Amino acid sequence: MLTAGRIMALDLGRKRIGLAISDELGITAQGLDTLIRTGRRDDIEALRKLAAARGVSTFLIGDPLHMSGEQSRQGEYTRDFARELERKTGIPVVFRDERWTSREAERTLRGSGIANDRRKPAIDRLSAVILLQSYLDAESRQ
Repeated sequence: MLTAGRIMALDLGRKRIGLAISDELGITAQGLDTLIRTGRRDDIEALRKLAAARGVSTFLIGDPLHMSGEQSRQGEYTRDFARELERKTGIPVVFRDERWTSREAERTLRGSGIANDRRKPAIDRLSAVILLQSYLDAESRQ
């Protein structure tokens, strides 16, 4: 369920975190600069500061399930990170199935002409946008 304030989506990876944020009305998702990971404590602090500056009331994190729908090893890591993020920021975390977001982002960027060294952060950012927009669309239908 949507709450007052913006929603920030995270596409959590081991090296980078793709980021997107909703508009104030919860209608559209915009990509933010990809966060390069430096360590869990620093990453969470950077997210806390960004959330405070942007008026974020909810974090949306992609749930990395296997294609079968079973939990993955990355899913355990993601849930541990989410618990710590929620505890240290006081901002609730919501999960959404992300099985197709990276593939859709890669397909979208394939013909874009973006250099290889810049493509991975762009995929992370676009994955977060796709995740958030699908969540916003689903919530608006309810």
